[in-house]
Parts: sequence; C-alpha cells; structure tokens
Amino acid sequence: MINTKHSLPWLEGHKQQLKHYIHQNRIPQALLLTGHKGLGKRYLAESFAKSLLCFNRQADSAYCGQCQSCILFDAQTHPDYIFIEPEEVGKVIGIDVIRQLTAKLALKPQFDSHRVVVINPADSLNKASANAFLKYLEEPTERTSLILITDKPAKLLATIKSRCQKLFIDAADKAIVKTWLQQQGISENADLLFNLAQGSPLLAKEFFESGLLDQRSEFFNHWLKVAKLDETPVEVAEKWHKLDKAVINLLLVWLISWVMDIIKLNYQQPMDKIINQDFTADLQELAKRLNLKELYKYYDLLLLNQKRFDTQLNKQLMFEEILIQWSQLNSR
Repeated sequence: MINTKHSLPWLEGHKQQLKHYIHQNRIPQALLLTGHKGLGKRYLAESFAKSLLCFNRQADSAYCGQCQSCILFDAQTHPDYIFIEPEEVGKVIGIDVIRQLTAKLALKPQFDSHRVVVINPADSLNKASANAFLKYLEEPTERTSLILITDKPAKLLATIKSRCQKLFIDAADKAIVKTWLQQQGISENADLLFNLAQGSPLLAKEFFESGLLDQRSEFFNHWLKVAKLDETPVEVAEKWHKLDKAVINLLLVWLISWVMDIIKLNYQQPMDKIINQDFTADLQELAKRLNLKELYKYYDLLLLNQKRFDTQLNKQLMFEEILIQWSQLNSR
C-alpha cells in the first residue's frame, strides 16, 4: 500500500499526468506502467487508484485522504479495489485467478465512482490466464479501470499491450536520487548505489539495507579467483546455484555489468561511464589482457542465460558453463 511518510519526487511528473487524466475525464480503460524495477510503479498505481476511488477529490484531482473511500483504501478493505499478484514471488498468476476476477467484474461496482484492478507484475500471467484476461479486455465492464505493472513488457502478449495506454517510468535523475537517499539516512556509496540500481532509487535503498553490496563483493572475488585458477568453475557453480532465485537473477545482472565495464575500459571510455567503479583496478587489469572478440562471445553467453533464466534451466549447469568459459577466456 501507499507509504505517505516518504514522497517519491521523481514520480511527481507522472502523478500530475495521471491527475490530468482524471481532471479531463479521460481515464484509461487499461493502463500499462513499465520501467525498471525499483522506480515506484506500484506506488504510482496505488496513488492513481486511490484518487479514482476518492469521494471528495481535491481541486488538482488528488485524493482527499479523509473520506470513507480513502479510509477503506488505507485499511485495504475497499470493495472496489482489487489487487492481484502471484501467491509467491516468481510464481505465475493462473487462469483460476483471472476467472474469479472476471466473475467479480461482471457485477457493478459497489460505489458510484470507479472500480480499479491492479495486476502486479502483469508478466506473471501465464499463457492461459493471459488469454482469459485478453477476452475481458476486448469487452470490459463499465466504470472499471485496469492497471498493469511490469518491468518486463516484452513478456506480455502483444494483443494485451495494444489495448493498453502506456506510461513508461524513466530512471530518476542522479541528483534527485542522491538527495533522496540522504533523506533516508544513506550517504555512503551513493554514486555506486545509483549506478548499480540503474537510476532506480528504491532498488538502491534495498541494496544498501539488505547487505547486497557485501554479497556482490564476495561474488566478484569468486569470479576473479576462477580467472586466476585459484578456484575451479565447478566449485563456484556449486555455491552459486544454491542461492535464492532473486539473488541469482541479480548475480547475472552483475556479471553482465562487469563484462560491460571491461569492454568500456578496453575502449578507454570515461570513468563516469563505468558502473562498478569500486572494482575499477581489477577490471582494468582484466581489460589489458583479455581478447576483446572472445569477451564479446562471453557477453553474449551471459545475455542468453539471462533471457532463458525463467525456463526450466538447470542453474548449476548454467553457472558451470558461464564459469568454465570465463576460466578458458582467461587462460588464452
């Protein structure tokens, strides 16, 4: 739900745009919110939903925060607000959930304002549930607004995307992120956090609070040891494949960023273009001795594994392949 204790200043422009839709009575039947993870897409969706449902909107179309609708919304008991997400992180939203949703939407909203449905993440819809949802989109019910949230729009059916009005959330400005992080009590490693989170402030905050920066350094050291033949690819793969799915996904992102930085250093790119600036010395050493053509092949391998990560891929074999090729690249 909306956390009103901390504003998200990088979203103000988008909030004003959504308020303008309400003011002009041009409310989208279906709205698709996309952008990197950690930008506050759910916050934006909930803020828009609360305004749509409010009985006593302010002059700028913002919610009042005091009416019966706002009180019900804050208590997560609003009868005309439906939030759908997987039962567990990484699981799909099955067709039974969508069937239950469409059955509810066949009835009129309980209040005279809108009814709002938020699906987060929308890319969790499997083939059957996506097709069932598409059928509803083709014949939507009155006074119902659908908000789909995803950081992986490519995984959505093209026919679903074509029926949605789209709002892309840009990465936040670096100065805004650093100021916001300081307001959260985070001043250490602000530049690094911004780079690693790709301009996503909430993700930067999560990295700091969860201790992931220390874990990232540990992964990088294992990667270097494989390059120096101090550890075998199989030994490291045995450790890495046991990690949580979310951490493995993040590790793949970091591996790709390390290789990208080596390539940038090989081309003598400015230092402000380097993502992992705390690893610069080691990355420069790797850039001096690695074959650029072979490095691009390794980069392609990482991208391929990231793309097929959500399939029934054997994670240990995936890491063995990645680390064996890395070891071979360094031994040439």
